[in-house]
Amino acid sequence: MKKLFYLLVAIALFINCSAPKNAKQPIADVTKYINSITADELKTHLTIVASDEMEGRNTGSEGQKKAGRYLIDQYKKDGISFPPGATDFYQKVPSEFMKKGFSPKLNDSENIWTFIEGSELPNEIVVVSAHYDHVGVKNEEVYNGADDDGSGTVALLEIAQAFQQAKKEGNGPKRSILILHVTGEEHGLHGSRYYSENPLFPLKNTVADVNIDMIGRRDDFHKDSNNYVYIIGSDYLSTDLYNICEDVNKKYTNLALDYKYNDRADPNRFYYRSDHYNFAKNGIPSVFFFNGTHADYHKPTDEVDKIEFDALAKRTQLAFAVAWEIANREKRLVVDKSGS
Repeated sequence: MKKLFYLLVAIALFINCSAPKNAKQPIADVTKYINSITADELKTHLTIVASDEMEGRNTGSEGQKKAGRYLIDQYKKDGISFPPGATDFYQKVPSEFMKKGFSPKLNDSENIWTFIEGSELPNEIVVVSAHYDHVGVKNEEVYNGADDDGSGTVALLEIAQAFQQAKKEGNGPKRSILILHVTGEEHGLHGSRYYSENPLFPLKNTVADVNIDMIGRRDDFHKDSNNYVYIIGSDYLSTDLYNICEDVNKKYTNLALDYKYNDRADPNRFYYRSDHYNFAKNGIPSVFFFNGTHADYHKPTDEVDKIEFDALAKRTQLAFAVAWEIANREKRLVVDKSGS
């Protein structure tokens, strides 16, 4: 009997020692990390980012730089660093690059980037973007841009925190996540254009861009409910991306996905008016989450007290879930369409 016992122990030890050391770990269910994105935390951040203290966050202004420092402080608190290959959290965007026709001269500014390295495919990059600039002060009134795009700015903080929590717990992401707060959107998509022309990681390694621009309010087409979000561009380059947006929404958030502005003939041309476009024009599958315009759009009345934080939280959760699926699926998104 003793001989049999020792034989069984030896076999067990052999099997254990022979198991591959780099065996892939299953990715955890996303629900836990979705639920870490809360309306309360979003409100805490937005109350600061869209306060008068930030002076409307005009491109290159001291107010914008102050808002940027707040963002960086939050990433440091969460243990999220700048990307490898960068020397700090800033990608400097020179004034001369943003010179455009009769537009006002802009000061030097910065994109802000953070990075969660992938566990299995670290060289494949999923970008999650939002612009953190607004239009500053006009006629002594501060244009705080709580929705445009304070809402997207704070959404990125929560999305990064959720990915970082997953990573700490050994649950991915498989691919790397580049969180990209871009500057100069209001004056011509300058920050995202600068990144696309001066990428830290090769664009051929960039799997997708998930872009968030105004997700804290409702528009006149949805007066009775804020349980919706406009989706723009998801099917322009990749059927995979369109299917992911549909599937994860049905599984986790159950928002009404509105494709009103996805029509290529839409006169508003929103597809060409936010930062995802500088990725999409380079053949990178991109999706733009948007709540539509409202009476306070580009007015000093776009204030924090008008944000619907339940809607902001749910739309942020959807954007995270889409990025999670892109980052953790077995194969990268297939580009099977020619785009615009």
